[in-house]
Amino acid sequence: MTPRATEARPEQRAARPVWRGAVSVLDLGRPDRSIALTQLLFGAVVLAVFTTLMVFGPGDSNPVLFYSGILLAFVACCLAVLLPWSALPPGLVLLLPLLDIVAIGFLRIAQPQLGLGLLWVFPVLWVSTLVGVAGITASILLAGSFVAIDIALRHVPLTIAAMPALIFLPVVLIFIGASGYLTARRDRAQRVLLGKQAELLEGALAQARRQEELLAEVLNTVDFGVIRIDRSGQTTIVNEAQARLQFAMGVTDANAPVPAGVSVVAADRVTPISQRDSPLQRAMRGEEFEPVTVWIDTGNSDRVALSITARRLQSGNGEYDGSVVVSRDVTAEVAAVLARDDLIASVSHELRTPLTSILGYLELVIDGGDLPPAASSQLQIVYRNANRLLELVADILASSREAAQPMVLRLAPCALLEVVEQSVESLLPRAAERGIRLDFSAAEPTTLVADGSRLRQLIDNLLANAIKYNVEGGEVTIGIASDDKTVWLIVRDTGIGIADAEQPLLFDKFFRSESVRNSSVHGSGLGLGISREIARLHGGDLTVQSVEGEGTTVLVTLPKDKEAS
Repeated sequence: MTPRATEARPEQRAARPVWRGAVSVLDLGRPDRSIALTQLLFGAVVLAVFTTLMVFGPGDSNPVLFYSGILLAFVACCLAVLLPWSALPPGLVLLLPLLDIVAIGFLRIAQPQLGLGLLWVFPVLWVSTLVGVAGITASILLAGSFVAIDIALRHVPLTIAAMPALIFLPVVLIFIGASGYLTARRDRAQRVLLGKQAELLEGALAQARRQEELLAEVLNTVDFGVIRIDRSGQTTIVNEAQARLQFAMGVTDANAPVPAGVSVVAADRVTPISQRDSPLQRAMRGEEFEPVTVWIDTGNSDRVALSITARRLQSGNGEYDGSVVVSRDVTAEVAAVLARDDLIASVSHELRTPLTSILGYLELVIDGGDLPPAASSQLQIVYRNANRLLELVADILASSREAAQPMVLRLAPCALLEVVEQSVESLLPRAAERGIRLDFSAAEPTTLVADGSRLRQLIDNLLANAIKYNVEGGEVTIGIASDDKTVWLIVRDTGIGIADAEQPLLFDKFFRSESVRNSSVHGSGLGLGISREIARLHGGDLTVQSVEGEGTTVLVTLPKDKEAS
């Protein structure tokens, strides 16, 4: 809708006569029919009067005026039916009620004893709806003139007996005309209001349609699948990308079960996923989950890897209102990651063998004891850096193995304090080089069912980071606390800390903060992610809190017995 069209409507309404919108309360869309029905109703009353007089006799009447009145009513009815009023000037419609008033005047003068003046109600009411106060005044004056003529012709004395015709009849007509005018005015206001509301509804409907079309275009443009699930668990929206994914799997209906011959397995490509535990079925039950990678095997030579995410939707009052499921084809990405891990593992494995040989010969030379002090010091530096390089290679190999095959825990009773003591003892020389104090006096003895070697790997990673990223002469505090079901391991350092913007990336593979990359501190960016994976495999978790320039606190939460919990 253009602004010009919007502005023109009030002017058009203002230019239109008031009576035009009130031609009929019955049918505004067809004025010709409304005018005809109104006039024919009056004609039917006149016909009833004529029939009654013909049956019971005209009595003492003036036949000329009587038949003239009947003829005028008949002419008015013919004009109402035959003329195309919608094509004529609007003012001509007033001709009909005026003819009716004159016809009633003739009939009243011809038959004064019948009280036919009451028929003036019809034209007065009609005129009041057409032209308002002016029409009421004109019609009542015209009717009053016929009353005066009748009284004058019959020489009726102005006594109390003449009051009904002289006063009461005009008052009744005024009251009826005023009521008709007010009713018509209220009706016009309601029609205007309804018209505005209809325009608003049409605009809202058009906007909703445009938004729906825009949403459909956006959903069909993206290259990932989108499914909208309603609160009853039925799919209501499926975009084109999702339809293509389903077609590739031989699925024609998202609500239907996975067809025979199509299998769904977990990210390890081995563990089968049942129909009930498939991501889509979980989303239909109202579950919400982060990206889950599954492999779809349709029986062909190629498998498809999908990353699926589900989010719950809420209505305005906070109630569950269905879910949105997003699916992405990550086959190429997974293949690229696997190829990268294979390359890294291959290169790391090739590096490990010569590094082990280099370290062995360095130990032999250093332990020989017949080196000059300067050469011995230089060889010690070479030995330490070769050890660091071997640790980096070991971390990369461990990460590659876990990517190819998840860790397998060997659970047994484990004294956590003993594991901490062993880790501290092995890392004391490295801490002593920088004057860093390792304090585990706040660690309480406790026993839990866990994989001791994996917990040692976790604690070694945390303590190594706390030493590596600490300041000269800093401190590392290790604490252990527990209750009947849970064990808490806390490692706190006084190091350089981590910026707030970088903390969400701490567990990403190969991530190292900006301040560390620009320093001489070496690392692989794998240890923290491996440590959290170990904690989660035990049914616990690992979280990090850090303040840049003040230090870092790592909290590990573990169940005392994973199987029991």
